[in-house]
Amino acid sequence: MDMVTPVLARDLAVLGRVSEETSSESVLRGLTATLAGGVPGCAGGSAELWRQERMVVSASHSELIVLLDSEEELGEGPSSEARSTGRHVIVQDVLREPRWPSYTAMAVRCGVRSVLAMPIVVERAVLVLGMYGVRPGVFAARNVPPLAEMLAEQVGVALANMWDYDEVRTDAAQMQEALAGRAIIDQAKGIIMKSSGCSAEAAFDELRRISQHHQVKVADLAKLLVEEHQRNREAKQEG
Repeated sequence: MDMVTPVLARDLAVLGRVSEETSSESVLRGLTATLAGGVPGCAGGSAELWRQERMVVSASHSELIVLLDSEEELGEGPSSEARSTGRHVIVQDVLREPRWPSYTAMAVRCGVRSVLAMPIVVERAVLVLGMYGVRPGVFAARNVPPLAEMLAEQVGVALANMWDYDEVRTDAAQMQEALAGRAIIDQAKGIIMKSSGCSAEAAFDELRRISQHHQVKVADLAKLLVEEHQRNREAKQEG
């Protein structure tokens, strides 16, 4: 049976849309649910995002998280082999799989009888996708290449969009922080200018001198000065 279906193609395309709530975790959760619901014979899906070490792991069922964690502890299994070799790994029946006896025993306890592990190299990481069947022989080797091609394309787009969006959000947050710091420094300079009658340049030099002496950032010092000034003004008003 062909593993590439219209439902799978549609749901994978949706993963590429980003919003304020988009994260690595949300993309992988959506991906594992899509695999479980869109690949014929697949009863559950998992995803491990690796860079130098595993960054994020997700699965459609809690039992599969247990299986992945066990595989990492054992250092053997289809996902581990797929990641180390860069090739797809198919287990037609875990009861007849001689390569990883400890893993297969855990797989049976988790209700898994067949496994397809698929590594996908994306821009900044390696994503290992796992598909699990409750019956043996549900993943045919001849159907893997078109599925792998679709997943590599759509998942690559989804992760690239998410990372680009994260960079934009980070840049915006840093700019906002810089603007806020500049505003508080301007307020502190105004306080110094008013109290000493000096110029704006001299007020900033004084802030910088004090910050260096106490080994604090100019923005942090300015915030303390503004807060103290506000407290003193409120105390006078109450008096």
